Amino acid sequence: MEASMYCPVCNSKETKVIDSRMAQDGSAVRRRRECLLCGYRFSTVEEVELLDVVVVKRDGRRETYARNKLEQGILHSLTKRPYTQERFDRLIHAIERDIQKKKKREITSAEVGEVVMKHLKRFDKVAYIRFASIYRAFEDVATFQDEIALLQKKNRDTSRS
Repeated sequence: MEASMYCPVCNSKETKVIDSRMAQDGSAVRRRRECLLCGYRFSTVEEVELLDVVVVKRDGRRETYARNKLEQGILHSLTKRPYTQERFDRLIHAIERDIQKKKKREITSAEVGEVVMKHLKRFDKVAYIRFASIYRAFEDVATFQDEIALLQKKNRDTSRS
């Protein structure tokens, strides 16, 4: 049974679904709805939420997984970088899907960081370097340069393929 949604105009609980569409990547369902009382049409988005996952921090503390913390960390690395909200949402979904695939109730912050870096590397190389520099706590400039050199080598290798 589907839950009712309140109309954003008249707050009536009497609404009906007119149309449902799956997002391209299958991570969400977009529903077009109509209020039976006032006739207003509106859209809702239904997506999978990561629940009951505990993140074990480096110092041993445990925290319930929070999407907003993940988003804030990634947004910080994307400062002044070009991206669309749609691409950003897909990035977050892909990261969360990889976390879910692990089928674990507890995941270390290090594992989350590795998943984020894997996806950021494809999403935006500059954001990846920013995130990695904080996450991996590069000890010196040489380590930082090594990481950039690896990225450049991979770029050259993929452009030749």
